[in-house]
Amino acid sequence: MGIEVGGLLGLIWLIIVIWAVVKVAKSSAGPVAKLLWILILLFFPLVGLIVWLMLGPKG
Repeated sequence: MGIEVGGLLGLIWLIIVIWAVVKVAKSSAGPVAKLLWILILLFFPLVGLIVWLMLGPKG
């Protein structure tokens, strides 16, 4: 049962990170800011997502 729950949570987490990357890519921020946010989200998914939700582009 642990594998199924872990797999489901991993899938949900992947969807959330992909959603955040798409939101960054569509934002009105400059290209350098977009690139930095996407790299942060990809290399540091948990911390990056939390920081992006608090400080990221709002548009």
